[in-house]
Amino acid sequence: MGTSAFAVPALRSLAALGHELVAVYTQPPRPAGRGHQPRLTPVHEAAIALGLDVRTPASLKGDEAQAAFLALRPDLVIVASYGLLLRRPVLEAPGLGCFNIHASLLPRWRGAAPIQRAIEAGDAVSGITLFRMEEGLDTGPMLVRRELEIGAGETAGELHDRLAALAADMLPGFVADLAAGRLAEEPQDDSLACYARKLDKAEARLDFTQPAPVLERRIRAFDPWPGSWCLAGKERLAILEARPAEGEGEPGTIIELPLTVACGEGALELVRVRREGRKPVTTPELQRGFPLPVGTRLT
Repeated sequence: MGTSAFAVPALRSLAALGHELVAVYTQPPRPAGRGHQPRLTPVHEAAIALGLDVRTPASLKGDEAQAAFLALRPDLVIVASYGLLLRRPVLEAPGLGCFNIHASLLPRWRGAAPIQRAIEAGDAVSGITLFRMEEGLDTGPMLVRRELEIGAGETAGELHDRLAALAADMLPGFVADLAAGRLAEEPQDDSLACYARKLDKAEARLDFTQPAPVLERRIRAFDPWPGSWCLAGKERLAILEARPAEGEGEPGTIIELPLTVACGEGALELVRVRREGRKPVTTPELQRGFPLPVGTRLT
């Protein structure tokens, strides 16, 4: 059971093990793009390429959807970035259980956006946890955890891809050890849990009254989505890369060129940006076509 691109390497890893995959569950096609045509999820496309049976219920809460699932009589269910709530009848049906691939070292960062919130918070490490699913939000007992260091300057997109690959690498051993009864379950310490709330577009606008290191982490955490931005006059400027710098001044004011902006604490040197409808450029390139002199206020 999975929906987003994060789950695709895990699906391919499972398919390569030689076990019978009785079905792949993913969310229904959604309108996307300029034409608003229905688009298959990344997991749906990968499952078709693997020749697997794909099911796309809008919900698993109803009796009919649950009955269809139970008729499969699965021994094991692996869930990764699925996005639908699983009720007790589904969770208890598989003989070995339902297990979730979570992109955090639980109990750190339960919830929808663990990768982004880890970067935003300045965590040094992330990782993958495989845990037995309960009806609570990422609360079940843990069976396997593997740590991954967050690289300096790493974006959420980059960390996402490395964690997805790590999860795929963990699955063959996990399935074999689970079937052989070699894994012990470890309860989570709820007192250590943090809530990784879903990303909101409203968070993407930079608030230069914040400290520069906070803004630099947020820019990386929101790459590729929702993407950080600010206004230069009436022009929307996407901020693709930045680094903390020395300097002080009124927050949001350009204090040095090519483009260093004063923050609530310290300053932020903007490295790569993009104007609306334009390609990404370095800030020296920006200044040649869209000059922003010292003293300009970004909001």
